[in-house]
Amino acid sequence: MMKRIRQKRGVAAVFCWLLAAQFMGNGVPPGSAQENVLAFAVVMAPPTDKAHIAARVSIENVVEDLVLLPTDQILSNPIWKKLEICHALKLEGHRLKEGFRVTWVRVLDSAMLPMVLQGVAGDCLLKKALEIAPFVD
Repeated sequence: MMKRIRQKRGVAAVFCWLLAAQFMGNGVPPGSAQENVLAFAVVMAPPTDKAHIAARVSIENVVEDLVLLPTDQILSNPIWKKLEICHALKLEGHRLKEGFRVTWVRVLDSAMLPMVLQGVAGDCLLKKALEIAPFVD
């Protein structure tokens, strides 16, 4: 009976060590700059320079005004070429001092945004309808 308990403790210890080693990875701490982060964004100004897009970005339900910095692959993406004010985006990338480096992008309906950004998108669409759209004709 005691031998069986020791075997179970040994297996549990090995499992814990393997689990800890998996979390340690290559010595890179979790949340480091090399790790892709999922973010949602609303374009807040008419984009003039496609390499620097002003947006309100939500990362883990924390909203910040950031500059979206696309990689070369994203710059050639048709989605990125047609960006307009109030577009809602789902992004993956890295958080940098200068902004958010975008490595993957998808356009969303504003209803698919997290709740913290839905009001921002609604306000943006109202502003676009009242201030920008009347001057188009």
